[in-house]
Order: sequence, then structure tokens, then C-alpha cells
Amino acid sequence: MDLGSVRGHHAGPSQPSQRVLGIDPGTVITGWGVVEMVEGSILHLAHGTIGSSGSRGLASRLSRIYHGLQEILTRYEPQGISLEKVFFARNAQSALKLGQARGVAMLAAAERDIAIHEYASAEIKLAVVGYGQATKEQVQKMVASLLHLSGKIPGDAADALAAAICYLHQCAFHTRVMGALPAGRQAVLPSKMARDKVIR
Repeated sequence: MDLGSVRGHHAGPSQPSQRVLGIDPGTVITGWGVVEMVEGSILHLAHGTIGSSGSRGLASRLSRIYHGLQEILTRYEPQGISLEKVFFARNAQSALKLGQARGVAMLAAAERDIAIHEYASAEIKLAVVGYGQATKEQVQKMVASLLHLSGKIPGDAADALAAAICYLHQCAFHTRVMGALPAGRQAVLPSKMARDKVIR
């Protein structure tokens, strides 16, 4: 299991406004990435993959994902988890396996009472690349650019970081909108948490 390395830079002693773990579930490779918003800037903390041989039994692979995510949650203590919404896979077998990997990620979060935020693939690509139909390569390059990372990021880890960035962009946009409204109007708009699909 590759838990990656810490490559982020902290901006002084200020407390982060939000730290989030993005997860790209898969039964063979699960990507993950941790970012946080500090004084309006998104900083990279770490990313990596949790891998397991496809020859191992499914239960063993799911156990490896679960324990790997538990270690990451203990190390980085995110306030939220960001996932891509369920999509229709090409076949039922793939959809079932993806659902099982997602379930393991949700269980790891639920045991620590961490909110899970879900976004459509097009939402994530739009937030990161500016185009909802961007390719995986475009997402990888933009994630590296936004987080000031050198070298190629593994595709699964890049997708996880993109999901985390999407959540922070959504939060920042909501904060700016609410800050621009008169106090009496703020209560009228639905909260950010109400608009996201949040699972607790």
C-alpha cells in the first residue's frame, strides 16, 4: 500500500479553514488525496494509492482498502470526504465491485462521523479544468498545476485530488456568495451542506 508522501506547504501558524480527503474508489487501486484551504489558498498535503493484486480475493482487497483509509484518516484527520457520484458502469459486475469499494470508504468515514460529499464527474472536471468533458490526462495536468506539484500524478490519485479540490471550490464559492448578501437574505438561501448530497 502506497500512502504517498507529504508534499504540501503550510502557510504559517493559521488554522486551516477546511481539510478534505478525496477518494477514487476501486477494488484493485483506490486513489486518495488530502488538500486543505488556508486563507483562500488550496494546499496539497499528500496523495497516494491503496493497491492490491487482482488475484487476491475480493474480501481481502476490500479489507486492505478499509484499513488503508483508516490509516489515512488517522494521519490527516480531514473534516470531510469527497467522492465522485455513482455512475452507470459498462456492466453489472463492474458496477457491483465499484459499489462495494465505495461502501468500504463510506464505512470508514461513518465510523468517525465524517461527512461525505458527492459530486458528478462533470462537476469535478468543471471545477478543476473548467470543462465538464475533460479527459483524465487534462485532469491530471490541471491538478498538478493547481497544487504546484512536479512530476506525473497517478491517475487514480489525481482523480481523488480533483474530487477534493471540487469540494473546496464549492465551499469557497458559497462563502463568497453568502458574504456578499445582506444579513437578512442569507437565511433565505439553502446552505452549502443542504445543496450538496451529504451523507452522515
